[in-house]
Amino acid sequence: MSASMKRNLLLLTVITAAIMELIDISIVNVALSHMSGNLGATLEDTSWVITSYAIANVIIIPITSFLALKLGRRRYYVGSIIAFTFFSFMCGQATNIWMLVAFRFLQGMGGGALLSVSQAIVFELFPKEKQSVASALFGIGVFIGPTIGPTLGGYITEYYSWPWIFFINVPIGIAVACLCFVLLAEPPVKQQAPKVDWLGIFLLAVGIGSLQTVLERGEVDDWFEANYIKFLTVTATVGLGVFIWWELKIKNPVVNLRVLKSKNLSIAAVLTFVSGIGIFTSVFLTPVFSQRLLNFTPTQTGLLLLPGAILAIGGLVISARLLQRGISPVFIISSGMFLFMLFSWQMSRLDLDAGARDITISLIWRGLGLAVVTVPLTALAVSGLEPRDIPQGAALNNMMRQLGGSFGLATVNTYLTNRNANHRTDLITNITAGNPLLTERLDRYTSYFIGKGSNEFDAHRRALALVDSNVVRQSSLLSFGDAYLLIGLVFLAAVPLLFLARRKKKGQAAVILADH
Repeated sequence: MSASMKRNLLLLTVITAAIMELIDISIVNVALSHMSGNLGATLEDTSWVITSYAIANVIIIPITSFLALKLGRRRYYVGSIIAFTFFSFMCGQATNIWMLVAFRFLQGMGGGALLSVSQAIVFELFPKEKQSVASALFGIGVFIGPTIGPTLGGYITEYYSWPWIFFINVPIGIAVACLCFVLLAEPPVKQQAPKVDWLGIFLLAVGIGSLQTVLERGEVDDWFEANYIKFLTVTATVGLGVFIWWELKIKNPVVNLRVLKSKNLSIAAVLTFVSGIGIFTSVFLTPVFSQRLLNFTPTQTGLLLLPGAILAIGGLVISARLLQRGISPVFIISSGMFLFMLFSWQMSRLDLDAGARDITISLIWRGLGLAVVTVPLTALAVSGLEPRDIPQGAALNNMMRQLGGSFGLATVNTYLTNRNANHRTDLITNITAGNPLLTERLDRYTSYFIGKGSNEFDAHRRALALVDSNVVRQSSLLSFGDAYLLIGLVFLAAVPLLFLARRKKKGQAAVILADH
């Protein structure tokens, strides 16, 4: 096999590994009720299947660079793939909910390397002047993984059974592990393995684990009404504060926060946090909106996302070529953010008569917008770093995307609940005995049920229930519209940050932005 073929095969393999890890973030979302019924658990307990994986991911991602250096990149990467694959199989074998949660956590610990180390390998395979191409290729995984997760999960759940959501990883994982064992070499720039920063690892695990749990579980347990949420909030604040102080103090930290001195990485990290909010909240809101209010099946809902995901691949390639031709990354990123805002605005204006075509068109704007943003942001994150710092910069940037997703989901869930209550209150104030529109509708509903064989008393009772059902649906519709507008406003608020950066002079890497 020629060197070029080996390089392309390795590229395809590591991107596949990253996609596999990212799919598993959202693939279980549509299967929670099936898991709950099959394992005899409450839906609240079953949601820990999502939470445990997210906590493990966010803990492990920032230290992947350290672990790869300490254990050897090939050994750590292949070992992580094997762990991810093995615990995927064990998830499908779980016989109770807490066994599934435990295996899911261990699956997430193995999956962390599949994202950050994959990104570092992709960038290593391309010269500096083609980093935008590397960004586009890796961006395919970053964007498509969470997007097709619900589609794949819905299809498997509807036509097979939920354990196959995990079993599907096994043959792919084995193939990826074997290919990486043969093709993957150690980095060209070798560094001496540092001493183990045990305190840093402990503080990171405690701080990030507590923060992730608060974000994932806060809305479910009414935030600070729950004592454990109060305790974990304090723990996260103190733990992360001490972690930052310790990592900046010692010579060989487990997470080298000093790389954030690069203005490129700092700007990219904040914008990646915002893009994480957009990616994960839109993938959460749209399936729930489609199934709960428009009565779409899981498979129909998943298919809504497919056209946008396919067109997004073209958006990734086009944005990479624009960067290579010297088009301002500030212009490209801002264009993508405005496309996402168009998606948010269109979704906020849908009514209960909306069809698949209306949602699909909006999701195309979402797909193109996030795709256009992904390439320059991914390249920007590592553009100002030395080769030895790229793995650490990539890991921090990926962590920001995951945290953005968790923060966005927690915020949107709480916002939906509050806005739904407010809209219901507003609508109920119009339901009075003196309202002629209400009287006319009740009479029409009552006559309908009498015509179906109900007596007058039952017909009137059913008419009132139908009015209440309409109020519930309308208040839900309005709250979803508010939520879509909220994430659009978050993107709008982030746009001015782009103007803190400027391009380097002509002749330098197209995507690199200069420090002031």
